[in-house]
Amino acid sequence: MSRLDMKKPFLPVRIAVLTVSDTRTPETDRSGDILAARITAAGHVVAARAIVPDDAAQLAATLSGWIADNGVDVVISTGGTGVTGRDVTPEAFDQVIEKRIEGFGELFRMLSYQKIGTSTIQSRALAGVANGTYLFALPGSSGAVKDGWDDILVWQLDSRHVPCNFVELMPRLREHLPPAAHD
Repeated sequence: MSRLDMKKPFLPVRIAVLTVSDTRTPETDRSGDILAARITAAGHVVAARAIVPDDAAQLAATLSGWIADNGVDVVISTGGTGVTGRDVTPEAFDQVIEKRIEGFGELFRMLSYQKIGTSTIQSRALAGVANGTYLFALPGSSGAVKDGWDDILVWQLDSRHVPCNFVELMPRLREHLPPAAHD
């Protein structure tokens, strides 16, 4: 179903990778490494990368910083989307998101169901937009990161994807903001 129109130009986007974990370090962040490698292999730029503990206030602050940074077009997080007490990524995203992209979580869980069955119900993967920046929250497992990137994001973040993609909407994401916010 996903197809590219090779007559269109490829437009690389600048993507920040956020790993949400109390235990991962730069040396043990397998999911973050997988995501960063796939971003680069697709022709995009890893604009920033961080590991933040499962703390909603810290997560929201990191997200807010990247949302305000004109050098970041997209933020993809990995981890903290489950239902345990320490899983607070959706709550942090709720603090900054202006508009939700409901279909992302729905599609992620539909695709995930084909691989892990009903266990996908434990995922609170989500997406939204804030200040013209796309935000995507994936579960922390390497399989979930691969599924989210390979089955959804690689296509929607490719300007050649038809019939539509997120990249072609980027110039219009801030049209509701005052003119000073566009600069």
